[in-house]
Amino acid sequence: MIEFAYPKFFLLLLLPVVVYFLLPAIKSYGQALKVPFTGDIIKIKNATRGKALLTISAKAVRWLKLLFLFLIWFFAVIAMARPQFVGEPLRVKHEGREIMLVVDISNSMKTRDFRYQNNILDRLTMVKKVVGDFVDARTDDKIGLVLFATRAYLQVPLTYDRNSLKEVLYSMDAGMAGTSTSIGDAIGVALKNLAQSDTDNGDKVIILLTDGENNDGNISFPQAIKLAAEEKVKIYTIGVGGEEESFLGGLFMVPVNGELDEKSLKELAEVTKGAYFRAKDSDSLFKIYAEINRLEAKEQQGRFVRETKDLFYYPALLSLLLFCGLFLFMRRA
Repeated sequence: MIEFAYPKFFLLLLLPVVVYFLLPAIKSYGQALKVPFTGDIIKIKNATRGKALLTISAKAVRWLKLLFLFLIWFFAVIAMARPQFVGEPLRVKHEGREIMLVVDISNSMKTRDFRYQNNILDRLTMVKKVVGDFVDARTDDKIGLVLFATRAYLQVPLTYDRNSLKEVLYSMDAGMAGTSTSIGDAIGVALKNLAQSDTDNGDKVIILLTDGENNDGNISFPQAIKLAAEEKVKIYTIGVGGEEESFLGGLFMVPVNGELDEKSLKELAEVTKGAYFRAKDSDSLFKIYAEINRLEAKEQQGRFVRETKDLFYYPALLSLLLFCGLFLFMRRA
């Protein structure tokens, strides 16, 4: 599709007409110079009269010059109007939030206390399902993944590659990082990765999911809370775990003596202006991530770009070639 960046320049096409009618005509005031050899000129004209048929008449030359001048001006004005080829509008990928998922993979995440679609699942399997759906929904965000137990590990730095992140998420197993729980270290690793980001738009979030208490590691819970507050990173905390564990395919349900430190998780969320959630079953876990997705929704700007290619040099080149042609014609006329 051809468009003009400055269509108002087409008004300049009327400029020669305006000049023609507004400026006074050039008048002749008679013979200003007497030539003593007028007779010789007449003889020369009579001698060349036979060749006059082979030359272009003065009137034709005049009109041809006017045509050249018009075309030169016409293409010059088109070039000034700046013609462009404009493609179809394409949506620009919107830069969203930076979210670090911090997931507990200690041995306690093997506890089978989540019922989903008539099946009894362990906590980690249920978390994989819910977190995977959450990742799919955050199409415009950079997302990273920290797994922790006795030690905390950055498994996926902040990235737009959701498929790679989910591959790592689905491949993890409870107990692969130890048996204890280092929540403070996990928060520290997540904060460090967010701090290394080049962006500084205030849209950095940590979603911490655990079923235990901070009983290992180098960073205590109070220290982790202080660090998060200093970095101004919002943290959502999720306490996972049902009240009964399934045995023998669900034939027996045994009460679970959880070690979840809800008090510290609530304090961490409150200080960082996040929120604390308690997930006792699969429905509540789905609702929690849906609520976080709603709370952290980022208004889309709807920005579109269109491929633009300038074409002004084509009429500019035509105008220049016509000018050169007129110059050569006038020298030979």
